[in-house]
Amino acid sequence: MSGNEFASVRIPKSLLEKIKKKILNTSFSSASEYVTYLLEKELSGTEDKEVFSKEDEEKVKERLRRLGYL
Repeated sequence: MSGNEFASVRIPKSLLEKIKKKILNTSFSSASEYVTYLLEKELSGTEDKEVFSKEDEEKVKERLRRLGYL
């Protein structure tokens, strides 16, 4: 993580306490490190991923047409 610029994110104190308990006896040195790990894991590979395939998108559009929305 060295060399990165950092920003702050606010979370409820109760959640922070749960995170601190969760990372006890792990290799994570801080709640920030653990949350960064989770966010990177969650967001990896999702930037270019399609939510629906073209086929699924057409099915949804057809349903909306039949319901009169399109």
